[in-house]
Amino acid sequence: MAISGPARSSRSWLNSSLVSHASDSSAFGVLRTYLEARAPFSEAEFSQVRSAFVFRRLTAGEFLQRAGDVARYAAFVGSGCLRNFVIDAKGREHIIQFAPETWWLADSKSLSTGTPSTYFFEAIEDSEVLLIDGPSHQHLIDAVVPFAAAFRAGLQRHAAAKDERIVSTLSATAEERYLEFLETYPSIVQRVPQGMLASYLGMTPETLSRIRKNLSRR
Repeated sequence: MAISGPARSSRSWLNSSLVSHASDSSAFGVLRTYLEARAPFSEAEFSQVRSAFVFRRLTAGEFLQRAGDVARYAAFVGSGCLRNFVIDAKGREHIIQFAPETWWLADSKSLSTGTPSTYFFEAIEDSEVLLIDGPSHQHLIDAVVPFAAAFRAGLQRHAAAKDERIVSTLSATAEERYLEFLETYPSIVQRVPQGMLASYLGMTPETLSRIRKNLSRR
């Protein structure tokens, strides 16, 4: 699990929409399904997990975190979709990750070192997320064996996806990258603007539009 505009303080995103208990959120049900698909939990163990998270609702376009903030939380996406991106010295956005339901977002380096993050996390759609701070997460890893097992399984998925993307970026054509994205993330393609998808795939919106037109003619 690993969380352009002016930087704001690390407290700026902890506003009134942050709720102290997640038990009433459907997002928590998604988390439970996600974890139980990877390890069996007793009710007592799951109660420990539930108490460690807080719930936040985001509207489309709202930032969960901005570059320059010190990361305090990792986020599990219960509904909606977020994006993780950076802005280079020329002001261009580069999308690192899309995070739909059941995905995690976190800046592990910032969380562990307390240094400012270089990443922006923004909701593409109205979204519900569950947040957990570093000490609470480590406590769950140490105290709840099924959570540690489920977390390792999630890390493996994340690492595999990252490796596949690196290989694709280095060796695949623009059309091959698009087709691979369609196969791997079919639920995301129609949910994100074309410009964002092009940024993620490392091509211009014009190139992506041309690829889509060519494919539609086949």
